[in-house]
Amino acid sequence: MADHAFHRPGPLKQTNKAHKTGRHRSKGAIDNALKGKVGLKAISHKHKLQQRKEQRRNQMNQLRKNKRDEVLMQKRQLGGQNTAPFLVCLLPMHEQIDANSALAILESCDSEIVVDRSPSGVIYMNLPRFKQRFAFVMPPVGRGNELIVLDYLKVCDTTLMLTSAAFGEDDIFDRWGQRVFNMISAQGIPTPVVALMDLESINPKRRTAAKQAAQKFISKLLPEEKIMQLDTAPEGLNVMRRIGGQKKRLLHNVNNRPNLFGDVVEYVPNGELGTLKVTGYLRGQSLNVNGLVHIPGLGDFQLGQVDAPPDPYKLDKSRDGEAAQVRLLDRSNPEKQTSLQTENIPDPMDAEQTWPTEEEIEAAQKETKKTKLIKRVPKGYSDYQAAWIPDVEEVEGKDDDDDDGDDDEDDDMSDEDDEDFMSCDNKSFEDECEKRDSDTEEYLDSVSVSSEAAINDEKYDQQMDFQEERETLQKLQQARTDQLWPDEIDTPLDVPAHERFQKYRGLESFRTSPWDAKENLPSDYARIYQFKNFDRTKRRILAEAKEFEGILPGLYITLHVINVPASRWDAFRSGQLTDNVIVYGMLPHEHQMCVMNVVLQRIPDSEVPLKSKEQLIVQCGYRRFVVNPIYSQHTNGDKHKFERFFRPYETVCATFYAPIQFPPAAVLAFKVNPDSSLALVARGRLLSCNPDRIVLKRVVLSGHPMRINRKSATIRYMFFYKEDVEYFKPVKLRTKCGRMGHIKESLGTHGHMKCYFDGQLRSYDTAFMYLYKRVFPKWNYEECLVRSAEHARQEAAAGVRRNSKQLEDVSMEQ
Repeated sequence: MADHAFHRPGPLKQTNKAHKTGRHRSKGAIDNALKGKVGLKAISHKHKLQQRKEQRRNQMNQLRKNKRDEVLMQKRQLGGQNTAPFLVCLLPMHEQIDANSALAILESCDSEIVVDRSPSGVIYMNLPRFKQRFAFVMPPVGRGNELIVLDYLKVCDTTLMLTSAAFGEDDIFDRWGQRVFNMISAQGIPTPVVALMDLESINPKRRTAAKQAAQKFISKLLPEEKIMQLDTAPEGLNVMRRIGGQKKRLLHNVNNRPNLFGDVVEYVPNGELGTLKVTGYLRGQSLNVNGLVHIPGLGDFQLGQVDAPPDPYKLDKSRDGEAAQVRLLDRSNPEKQTSLQTENIPDPMDAEQTWPTEEEIEAAQKETKKTKLIKRVPKGYSDYQAAWIPDVEEVEGKDDDDDDGDDDEDDDMSDEDDEDFMSCDNKSFEDECEKRDSDTEEYLDSVSVSSEAAINDEKYDQQMDFQEERETLQKLQQARTDQLWPDEIDTPLDVPAHERFQKYRGLESFRTSPWDAKENLPSDYARIYQFKNFDRTKRRILAEAKEFEGILPGLYITLHVINVPASRWDAFRSGQLTDNVIVYGMLPHEHQMCVMNVVLQRIPDSEVPLKSKEQLIVQCGYRRFVVNPIYSQHTNGDKHKFERFFRPYETVCATFYAPIQFPPAAVLAFKVNPDSSLALVARGRLLSCNPDRIVLKRVVLSGHPMRINRKSATIRYMFFYKEDVEYFKPVKLRTKCGRMGHIKESLGTHGHMKCYFDGQLRSYDTAFMYLYKRVFPKWNYEECLVRSAEHARQEAAAGVRRNSKQLEDVSMEQ
């Protein structure tokens, strides 16, 4: 019998895994395990939380009713006989439109209307048909009065924008109108109403097309607004009905605080100080007599008392004889009054305060000043060979890191940075910049010499500021260089890198590496105030302001603002075109200094880059001041990269010292033109008042591969001293093509170094080293006064005269 061969499976034989039910057993296995036993049924309370259809419907009806009652209550608080009247701003969007003509139509819209005028020019209209009262204000129109318009619109309830059909379809808003609309839209337009005038003066066949063209233009700017006609008395009545019945657009920055538009203003001097009495209707929230008030252009002050004179503009004046006396509503308590101290005074004896005195700083600066020895060493000489060269020039020494000092702090791209900022491969652009500068210098020389030019050319030259043009050209060149090679500078040859960048450090990861927010703070941080949690404090203070029971809004009151300097009041009155004064009630802590962070976005019309620490006029909420902000990227995380320039079409976060203010608050940034006019360059919102925001300035040192191996490479031109290579050895290296590496050792004495990377480098690759330093803003806060158009023109004329006199002096010397 033959032997049978059996097949034996090899190691590659497929074996199926046995079936396992795991945690999810089958029904049969569960029945076998339980053996007929039944467990207790778990009782759930979820059915108690679920509502039936009728209950849900009833709940939605209750919520809807509450919202409707809240809207009705807000409407009743405006325009009634016992409340403040509707404050309407008549704003012409064309310089040739007369607001008085529109006001005359509104005054004659009803036969029973009662019109009164206050001493400051506010027109009050009492309309018995609607049982409502209206107050109309007209800001001055013209170039230079934009800030006054913005101040009026902050406290108004309605904006009645006037336009005309007589100027054609392409001129609904002129240049003035477009300029003002950009500003008020950035600030926030309170309940806009657009009225079209002079439609009756054109051909009847063209009226429909003209109105449709105007509506099409307005729909692009205000999509929800329907244009109204204002030529006859019935149309004026429709406008009044629209103002009194439409849904109000709330500006939370103004609604969260008490505010008062002054009708009657009286200053009672008492030596160098005096009392300012401002009478008007209180709007917004309740007023605390022990709190502080802010008057734009004057500053922060305390209140002495609040009176309630009889309301002269109410319709029912039958009881005026009974209440003709001025009632005292409240008087301030000196023990409970808020202090006017804006800065914290550090205690020099406190153990936590280690700030040196001014004498110690001056002594330290004198000790650090040394005489540096500069030798003319041929290229390729070592330190030992250079020591035998006798040609030595002694020059006055400076600090090792003087560009990081308080005057410039290396953040404005000092002169040394401007030279080092050019890359080695940027020779053509550098030659072009030098050529432009030389052309500009020749042009300036030709201007300074007296010539027999035409009269028109001389007038043109007198009106132009050529120094400003040259500075703008230089700024454009620096911004373009920074955009092409961001943060990249050349290592200096005469100063060791570990001394030049001694305040910088490397980071393993910009996003995750720690950075202590309380480390190496400047002395100015001892003068500011800080909250443990700014958002929580903001919510608490705003909630308390709404629940505070002080002087209720809607009353006709007189505020006694005490301790107003007479000199400041005279300067304020000389720069105003109107007799109105606007008073804001401030929330707690809003007079104390802190580090303010605002998010800014460039206006499309502004194309000149803004340099960091360049002076700007900033309007934040109800304040307007002059600061020099620093810019950083608006990103998530605890660290933010410093930006040297604020370029067009970008969004950045600006940081500066300013009094505390609780958001929401609109922010507008202005730049002063050479003709003393203001140009809106950015708009945004208040982010927070937090000094712990870390802004890091980055510098990038670049090196080029000399020899390339599989994992290593020899890098040169990043350093020029052996000590620098040893000092920066712990810092990571990155390449333009995405390789990561580190320094292994130094080669020779001229800064060559051997580096290891995670891959082989390319011949065209470049090695980078990123270094970071925290930067802080400068303390240069200054209150800004509102200037009139005439004042601006006088300053511009004075500047032209000064420039012309300087040119004459130069020509006489030549």
